[in-house]
Amino acid sequence: MRILLLGSGGREHAIARALHLDPAVTALHVAPGNPGTQAFADNHVIDPSDPVAVTELAARLRPELVVIGPEAPLIAGVADALRRNGVLVFGPDRAAARIEGSKAFAKEVMAAADVPTADARVCTTDDQVNEALDVFGPPYVVKDDGLAAGKGVVVTEDRELAVRHARACGRVVIEDYLDGPEVSLFALSDGNTAVPLMPAQDFKRAYDGDEGPNTGGMGAYTPLPWAPEGLVDEVMATVVQPTIAELRRRETPYVGVLYAGLALTSKGVRVVEFNARFGDPETQVVLDRLATPLGGLLQSCAIGGLVPDQRLEWRPGAAVTVVVAAEGYPESPVKGDPITGLEEAAAVEGAYVLHAGTKVNEDGVLVANGGRVLNVVGTGPDLAAARDTAYEAVGRIRLRGSHHRTDIALKATRLG
Repeated sequence: MRILLLGSGGREHAIARALHLDPAVTALHVAPGNPGTQAFADNHVIDPSDPVAVTELAARLRPELVVIGPEAPLIAGVADALRRNGVLVFGPDRAAARIEGSKAFAKEVMAAADVPTADARVCTTDDQVNEALDVFGPPYVVKDDGLAAGKGVVVTEDRELAVRHARACGRVVIEDYLDGPEVSLFALSDGNTAVPLMPAQDFKRAYDGDEGPNTGGMGAYTPLPWAPEGLVDEVMATVVQPTIAELRRRETPYVGVLYAGLALTSKGVRVVEFNARFGDPETQVVLDRLATPLGGLLQSCAIGGLVPDQRLEWRPGAAVTVVVAAEGYPESPVKGDPITGLEEAAAVEGAYVLHAGTKVNEDGVLVANGGRVLNVVGTGPDLAAARDTAYEAVGRIRLRGSHHRTDIALKATRLG
């Protein structure tokens, strides 16, 4: 099977790695890719959010499947353009991808499908914002209605900060605060049927102890030893299947991965948000554990051929990923500094490094080229071993001014 994967981050490196390990995948292309994907795929330097450029590349490469990694190409209608040209795609079309592209639309779909989520109001004026903040009270939850790369949400006790964020965004969703730990669950969908992947937990705040600004994610782990028994079945029955059924009812069938960000509250499971693509960095640990070949699975979704009640195979043990971020991330990441020690990190048994924000400069030197620079994955028979492996590998990487959290999966290791 010939596959074209769109994207350039750590998530795409993880997807490319999993596709490379699928014996059925005979040729792998990534656009634009990164220095990590170059090791086992052909990179093509194009804008993955440009429908014309992507369809022209697909016409030239003639892939049997296009897999769309990031959210921006989905919202830009790249999947629509490819399908109009007869190309098989894993990824929702623009109408269905609004489940991520608009928080207000997601709330509308959840209300229609009776999916449990926080009470919310859509606000566009200062008066509406202040009224909503009065109704819900602190801690205030203010979400940019549009795409914000995982950084459009402010949760704060500071009312002035909440108001300033709302003004900066223009159109926001203000909602009730959800207590309890958060869980990410991905479900692969062919528009009718869905199959769940293994749940994971990520860490959004920049610094240890969940301090500092929100980021795109500083680390993740799976499995979750503390998750209640039957959680996945409950989420599939009350969240995923009703949402997919509602989108199908609206004649916008959802083909791709539906990412449910969940809060396990004192009142039960509640949806925090939906995303229309694999989460980053949770994908890095979830796909590490997946033993079922990924290429065939994604192709089944694209052709509408998922088997109801299909059971996936999983590798035993655990995986932990730690994000190495550039100096100044998330506010103003510093680019261009050399990265060394990757071979030493990969020499740690059970560890490997995924590129997230890197490039090779004109002198042939690998340098930082983004906020989240590397994802270091550690695996082992349990979470404690996987965590130790990840951090041993992180300790061998050198990037001036870089920072990473030291508490990824720490609490969970005490439970499993």
